[in-house]
Amino acid sequence: MLKTLTVENYALIDKSVIHFSSGFSVITGETGAGKSILLGALNLILGQKFDAKSIKNPDEKCVIEGVFDVPAYHLQPFFEENELDYDDECIIRREITPNGKSRSFVNDTPVAVSVLKELGEKLIDIHSQHKNLLLNDNQFQLNIVDIIAGNRKEIEHYRDLYYRFCSDKKRLHRLIEETSKKNADKDFLDFQLNQLKEANLSETEQEELEAEAAMLIHSEEIKAALSKALWLLAENDQNINANLKEAIASILAVSSVFSASEELAQRLNSCFIELKEITRELDAMQNDVDVNPQQLECINGRLDTIYSLEKKHNVSTVKELLQLQQSLEEQFRQLDCCSEEIERLTKDIETQESVLLNLAQALSGKRKEKAPEIESEIVTILQNLGMPNAQLSIQFSREDVLTANGMDEVNFLFSANKDRMLQPIATIASGGEISRVMLSLKSVISRSSGLPTIILDEIDTGVSGEIADKMGIIMQQMGETMQVISITHLPQIASKGTVHYKVFKTDNEKGTTSNIKQLSAGERVTEIAQMLSGASLTEAAIRNAEELLGK
Repeated sequence: MLKTLTVENYALIDKSVIHFSSGFSVITGETGAGKSILLGALNLILGQKFDAKSIKNPDEKCVIEGVFDVPAYHLQPFFEENELDYDDECIIRREITPNGKSRSFVNDTPVAVSVLKELGEKLIDIHSQHKNLLLNDNQFQLNIVDIIAGNRKEIEHYRDLYYRFCSDKKRLHRLIEETSKKNADKDFLDFQLNQLKEANLSETEQEELEAEAAMLIHSEEIKAALSKALWLLAENDQNINANLKEAIASILAVSSVFSASEELAQRLNSCFIELKEITRELDAMQNDVDVNPQQLECINGRLDTIYSLEKKHNVSTVKELLQLQQSLEEQFRQLDCCSEEIERLTKDIETQESVLLNLAQALSGKRKEKAPEIESEIVTILQNLGMPNAQLSIQFSREDVLTANGMDEVNFLFSANKDRMLQPIATIASGGEISRVMLSLKSVISRSSGLPTIILDEIDTGVSGEIADKMGIIMQQMGETMQVISITHLPQIASKGTVHYKVFKTDNEKGTTSNIKQLSAGERVTEIAQMLSGASLTEAAIRNAEELLGK
């Protein structure tokens, strides 16, 4: 339950600290006094959006803090999941800086606003006037049935499987699209791959062929150069080898009298041996060099094939062509894998759908089984609220496809009179009737949801007198199992609260300020009397107020 709400520098509030009690409490005040400001502040710590214009003093930060008593609500798993320190007293704080930046805390640990929202949904249900419009919403009506029927665990299990089912269906659709697109290009890919395979490329082939082609193109020039070198070394009348041999003999002739000549002779002999080896190699090379136009034509043909493939695929090396060939082969393998994955995923989705269908049917059966009881409970409450001929029927229809809610669509059919056909509730119920229906629903839900706190913001719109008194009694009864806070303009409801708060404005030299205070017994009599009689407080109104409070 909500124990304390502290509001600082928000809208018309400088600083206000409100201590709340368990059971049924009421908040009253003139229109415009600031009751909606309290709801706005509370919504902030429940994760709602913030308007920077709501800061009262733009030079200071705005702080909203709520203290909640939570030991009875099994929230430890939520705190563990979000890595928060758990305590039986949970403190939620929202700070807005003057530059509009927002910070959120749970038990002094910074958290994302989404965490506040998720936690808030487990702590408080705020029913404002515009929520009466939810009766138009089939989803809202179905949620009511599920809450009262106690379907929470079944719904959570079903939705876990359903969202996986939807994810797998999207994945299958994407795979089919991708595979279809690839299959459309398969013939072209096959043609490209066969071309590359038939070329039978090797990574160093291009360089080797280009070198051989260059040699064949210049074969006559090479042969002439080798022949001339060979002639100069060994074949002319004054060839180098013969002269070198003679030089060695000449030096050795004086070795007996000139010792240095032996070393020179050895060095020249090494040169002679190397030149003889070079001569033999030149001779072999000269013989190997072949002027072969047919071989050149063959090599050029092979190079043309390589150059053509490189140009076609916009690459410059055989290595890149081989990488492309590998990529094409991988694409073909993926096509086969995709086909296998599509087949596997299709079977898996069929199995999932069968399981979901069984769960949805079980869920539907439980809803339909509980519907008569829900109808009876709500009609009984409506009859006690001055609608003796009220009729309510929960109509089920089947969705064309499975949804996150199963297979059911729900429509609440209603009639307030005997002679009227049952029709969708939002289309025929008046404002006062809608208010009573919503209170009936909240009353029944409160016994099933286990929610700590419910705040009813003028749920009594459109009713008065005896009906308002009966609505107050229902709120009292709801307060026996949960904390109920009702913002009301009706004295009949205000008198039923265990604790009574009043919102009021004060003016000073700095401007207008909104305040809230808990009323004493005497102040409460005066407040309810004023609600009965208006601005002019009469003795009759005071007696009437005392009588209402004495009930």
